[in-house]
Amino acid sequence: MPIPEDALLLRIFIGESDRHEGRPLYEAIVLKAREIGLAGATVLRGPMGYGRSSRLHTAKILRLSEDLPLVIEIIDAAERITAFLPELRRMMGSGLVTLDPVRVVQYGADGD
Repeated sequence: MPIPEDALLLRIFIGESDRHEGRPLYEAIVLKAREIGLAGATVLRGPMGYGRSSRLHTAKILRLSEDLPLVIEIIDAAERITAFLPELRRMMGSGLVTLDPVRVVQYGADGD
């Protein structure tokens, strides 16, 4: 399905140890986005960060088991992203969710 040139970027900031129904939250979100047909999702793992609690999460050598920050990015048409938000709210306990308008200049290539 094509994405319109003027679209929305949904960014979801969570922790690596966050869970939903027994599975990692990031996995549950990406699988739900795929199930409902959103254009695509990417999970980015951060080596360091902090959130509302100001607790520092880091991947330093002596702290490899820390709860590292994750960002999930999903871009699609505004109405499709907006329709996904209630489902996302049901899945998340805590975290930060942002929406930004974006201009899509390419999605896929000939022959995809």
